[in-house]
Amino acid sequence: MTQLSLKQKPLKYLISTSLCILFILLFYFNSGFGILGRNLDKIKGITMVAPPKPFPIDPMNAIKKTNANWVAIIPYAFSRKGKPEVHFEIAGGQWWGETSEGIRESIQLAKAAGLHIMLKPQVWIHDHWVGNMDFKTEEEWKRWEDDYKKYILQNVKIAAELQVDMICIATEYNIAAVKREAFFRKLIAEIKSMYSGKLSYCSTWNNYRDIPFWDDLDYIGISAYFPLIDDTTPTIEQLTVEWQKIIRELESFSEKTKKKILFTEFGYLSVDGCAGKTWEIENQIESRQINHIAQANAYEALFSSFWEESWWAGGFVWKWFPNGEGHEGYPEKDYTPQGKNAEHVLTKWYGR
Repeated sequence: MTQLSLKQKPLKYLISTSLCILFILLFYFNSGFGILGRNLDKIKGITMVAPPKPFPIDPMNAIKKTNANWVAIIPYAFSRKGKPEVHFEIAGGQWWGETSEGIRESIQLAKAAGLHIMLKPQVWIHDHWVGNMDFKTEEEWKRWEDDYKKYILQNVKIAAELQVDMICIATEYNIAAVKREAFFRKLIAEIKSMYSGKLSYCSTWNNYRDIPFWDDLDYIGISAYFPLIDDTTPTIEQLTVEWQKIIRELESFSEKTKKKILFTEFGYLSVDGCAGKTWEIENQIESRQINHIAQANAYEALFSSFWEESWWAGGFVWKWFPNGEGHEGYPEKDYTPQGKNAEHVLTKWYGR
């Protein structure tokens, strides 16, 4: 049988063939595997602090100017050291942005601005780190589980109703996440029955390997406060070298779990030595000198080290004060990049 030349093939055949090729190319690039396998759809996120009172001005416009495409909204709950109760929706005792009203308005403003949203309910314990929370009796653990479930599911209902893109189910429960695996797996299943968006958990930088329920989630979430170097103002080159071993370890874990890694938190105080042990620096904040160059260098080193890695989903900068509200009295030293050299670095990379 004589094969038809290209000119002899029917027009319908040529059109259908062209459409097939176009579809394949679009899938190739939109799926994130084009251009040497890079993922082009990074989560370029900012964590917005819940404000103490209603927004005087829409804060999303300022966030959008950084080229961010995601915002994390945090409705805090509170516990007391050694006590299992989780308190939330405290009448007259909680910032407006942490109430259901404030959460809803924050989500609606973010959606109106075209931003994707991660809802990140988080528990704060006065004078005690939540990662060290532990209880001696099963009764105490059950009380904590009941309270935490109520807190999370209230936020899940809001997320489902307003079609939020992602929920972070918990943050930095180093002991509880391991000891109470069955509770977390059951909680995740219940969340999935109510909500169809993406799910993550926020582990600490030194605890992510111990979390037993990553297989039930969409992302490996990490608070990426990896201690790099204690120098007052380390160079970008020095910091990049320090990242290399960590990158290899994270890549290996991503391959093992078949999940992308998301920095559910990352950032640096704008003080001397900010790329060192963050938990120690926070306790020395009054004595530390302002150093915007050190903060900016740390941002640059992180982005230049991770941006081309296809297994790195992106992350959420910690943190942003909407209309300058919600800070603890030292914004010039705090994690926020607002009005600092780091904001220029952030805007540059997020604009890619």
